[in-house]
Amino acid sequence: MRSSEDTLSIAVDIGGTFTDISLFDRSSGNVWRAKTPSIPSDPSEAFLNGIRLALADAGVPASALARVLHGTTVATNMILEGKGAPTALITTRGFRHVLEIGRQDIPRNANLYTWEKPARPVPASRIFEVDERLAPGGAVLEELDEESVREAASLIAEMDVEAVGVCLLHAFANPAHERRVAEILREKLPDLAITTSVDVLPVVREYERSLTTVLNATVMPGVTTYVGRLEKRLEDEAIGAPLLLMQSNGGVAGAAAIRQAPALTALSGPAAGVVGARAVAAACGIEDIITVDIGGTSADICLIKGGSIGLTQNGRVGEWPLPLPMVDMVTIGAGGGSIAAVTDHTLSVGPRSAGARPGPAAYGHGGQQATVTDAHVVLGHLPSSLLGGRMALDQEAARDVVSKIADPLGLEVQDAARGILAIADNHMMGAVRVVSVERGHDPRKFTLMPFGGAGPLHGCSLADLLGIERVMIAPAPGVLCADGLLAADLKAEFTRTLPRAGAIDIDAATQVFLELESDATAWLDEERVAPEKRSIKWVALLRYHGQGGELAIGWEGEREKLEAAFAGEHQSLYGFTLKSAVELVTLRVEAMGMTSSPPVTEVDDAGAFEPYAHTKVSFPAGEMDVPVVDRGSLGAGTTFDGPMILTQLDTTTLVLPDWSGEVHKTGTIILTRREGTIQ
Repeated sequence: MRSSEDTLSIAVDIGGTFTDISLFDRSSGNVWRAKTPSIPSDPSEAFLNGIRLALADAGVPASALARVLHGTTVATNMILEGKGAPTALITTRGFRHVLEIGRQDIPRNANLYTWEKPARPVPASRIFEVDERLAPGGAVLEELDEESVREAASLIAEMDVEAVGVCLLHAFANPAHERRVAEILREKLPDLAITTSVDVLPVVREYERSLTTVLNATVMPGVTTYVGRLEKRLEDEAIGAPLLLMQSNGGVAGAAAIRQAPALTALSGPAAGVVGARAVAAACGIEDIITVDIGGTSADICLIKGGSIGLTQNGRVGEWPLPLPMVDMVTIGAGGGSIAAVTDHTLSVGPRSAGARPGPAAYGHGGQQATVTDAHVVLGHLPSSLLGGRMALDQEAARDVVSKIADPLGLEVQDAARGILAIADNHMMGAVRVVSVERGHDPRKFTLMPFGGAGPLHGCSLADLLGIERVMIAPAPGVLCADGLLAADLKAEFTRTLPRAGAIDIDAATQVFLELESDATAWLDEERVAPEKRSIKWVALLRYHGQGGELAIGWEGEREKLEAAFAGEHQSLYGFTLKSAVELVTLRVEAMGMTSSPPVTEVDDAGAFEPYAHTKVSFPAGEMDVPVVDRGSLGAGTTFDGPMILTQLDTTTLVLPDWSGEVHKTGTIILTRREGTIQ
């Protein structure tokens, strides 16, 4: 990683519908942004198209780039769609069915009587047992029988598999057997991708550890190929800058680290948006925000309190738990491309999406089903074209598909469109309550920050549903995930579960922490992070005796302080504490390589502004003539009252009639509900 020499950085975030690009010159503070349609058949093509657009706008050569940052959904999509590489698993004899047994719980919204356990990502026919056994503390009870490993490798060689996962019992306490199994497999199966649990998730809980190892193995060939294709495109474009990829934990890492543990990128795009949102809010002096990232396919919701982004190791991707450190957020299928349908006289919206192709009918690519975007077009919420005039909207096509929703329900087209948006908003409201009310936070005390291409269209209406009185619209909300990449630090976690959970032993824990810190330091050296840019944090995962999950608490160095901090966090999350003993389960060292300050723009002071057009907008109270204003014409200190439509390259903001706005000096717009107008 370069440090003081960094001047020009480019960030590329590939979404389901659009690819967003931000180019930042740290020496001048200038930012150039671009947006281009995604290419699902070859995301790397959109990646390069976006880079070329931004470089052309800035008038700089590709060779001037010092860093290339990227948020990718390749691993996520493969997991969600079950399209990962065929994979085999090697485990300790007697534990072949750990994946099949799984856990006793069912998904939160599933029917207890009709839910069926999904097929495991690796069937039992591709799981092989080897002879070895470790005690919980790592002591060798039975030496590894290398011949059993070679026999398994011979059987795997006859199968149509591309990857192998290795997850042995208690390997987190002693990695020696897993390491040796991997060595033998690489000798016997040199063309296959090999993953060990100790390189991905060296912690307790066999099912989650096995599943994470398998998922990492299934996506490894695809992600490795994709990253290699990106590096080749960069090389062909004479870009010698290092490629850094976003992780689910809100930090970036080099391509080599991602090749080894591609599952770390499972929620990289949404994580980048949260990092960008925090940077924008901090520049406005606001620390408590709820972010709602609404793209073409999904809405990702996260709560930030005191400027701190919460991490969880209880995350999920689709139907699978993925206990890797990731930004604590909730994702639902509600985006601009979410499809509306009528089934048995009932209107539903999402989770199916029209994606980039064919997309909403209004995009003119042949879409035949009504989407959230089409509903906005019917109601007049969007201008006649997007992307700075490069994408014209087909209003008649939007009206035609929404009429297919209206007719069977006996509604007017505008009423059907409002119904589509109301359902989408209520889905998002429920997700906001999950990250706020259900975790002990009052959403009314937070500022709502909608972003993504569709976010600012829903900000005011969603805030009305939640009783939130302030909405923040970032300077470039449609490309905030790309901006977030520019604000992200290099980050990695090094974790180890103790041989046996028990009372907090400060001396024993300190020794483990020092060993993990040594690994973290080696990683920082490998990433070439300057000493003054480094940060290392110790974290303890604690629980009450008898509990099945832990809470992450910053290491205090004293047992009494740790137990008090744990009790406070437990009280905040669950509303109670117990008299049970507090146990230390897992230790984690978080290493960070801090980058330069994120881009913060400043706009000129307010001057006179005029709408460049007026349009008819259908509101519940009736149709109104609404001014359409170029957001770029609003200077710092500008105030205005809704209704108003603000347009810019990357998004459109709908200011409802009962809301007013003011432009912050950074260009961020602060919308507030006029007193007494809560709906």
